[in-house]
Amino acid sequence: MAHTLDDLAERIDRLVLRHQELQRAHALMAQQLASVTAERDSLRSRLAAARSRIDGLLARLPADGPAPATPGREDAA
Repeated sequence: MAHTLDDLAERIDRLVLRHQELQRAHALMAQQLASVTAERDSLRSRLAAARSRIDGLLARLPADGPAPATPGREDAA
């Protein structure tokens, strides 16, 4: 009977250690997820700002007519 109790106590100890390891891993993954989520949100914000700037530049382009020639440059056909 003592042998069985010793085995059971050993298994419980291993389970407790495994549970603690899993809790640490979970906390680390939650921290990494928060970091990646913040980075994603920042990149989305930067993308929206870049799109807005591009839309503003496109709105300033003339609607019709040839594109202005760049001084000092000849087009090779």
